Amino acid sequence: MSKTSGKTQPKRPATGASGRGAPPRNRSQGARTVAKARGGSRGPRRSTLIGASLITVLAVVVLYLVYQNSQTTPDASGGGSGYKHVVGEPGIGATAPGFTLPSGSGGEVSLADYQGQNVLLYFHEGLMCQPCIDQITDLEQNQAALQKAGVDEVVAISHDPINQVSRKAADENLSTPWLSDPSQDVIRAYDAHKYGMMNETTAGHSFILVGSDGTIQWRADYGGAPDYTMFVPTEDVLADLARERAS
Repeated sequence: MSKTSGKTQPKRPATGASGRGAPPRNRSQGARTVAKARGGSRGPRRSTLIGASLITVLAVVVLYLVYQNSQTTPDASGGGSGYKHVVGEPGIGATAPGFTLPSGSGGEVSLADYQGQNVLLYFHEGLMCQPCIDQITDLEQNQAALQKAGVDEVVAISHDPINQVSRKAADENLSTPWLSDPSQDVIRAYDAHKYGMMNETTAGHSFILVGSDGTIQWRADYGGAPDYTMFVPTEDVLADLARERAS
């Protein structure tokens, strides 16, 4: 009798054509498994990209709504423009703080360069504010009306780096001197940072008329809460100027 008689024989594993054990899963299944594993590592990155895209879209929508709000027809029954604004400090009668800043068109511009002239300073939020760029364009298109109102020159000032100012001014074909104040020393000297929608991190939407004697003859800060007006037609700016200017 065999020594193994009556005992259960162990089962050998099934062999494939090569005789080396169970055949592996087909290649397509393996590929899907690898692809799934690789794809899983992209999940956080994809979520980050989607989140960033949503933030960008939201920012564009907010700026659009602000722009639309600034285009609403104001109540001009009081004789001025009807656009809400305040008069910040330094105000009418004060000596305008002097400055020298680089210009987008090249070189530097000083307030002293306009001695004997009436110069309208326009402080604004800069490159990311399209209504602000539209404001400069509108001022340029109404130079005759500005001259008639006694404004000899217009100078725009924002916090943007000079190389970006130069590029944007060239792209928009602007002739108005656009000065760069990245340190915001001049913006803060005129308290213009208090009237923007960026929580005092940039200038808002302020007009300051400096007379030929270097004193402030008129000031209107349009950009403050809650309306955050970012564009005022030049004819309405001049309406407020005519009504409020110091004689």
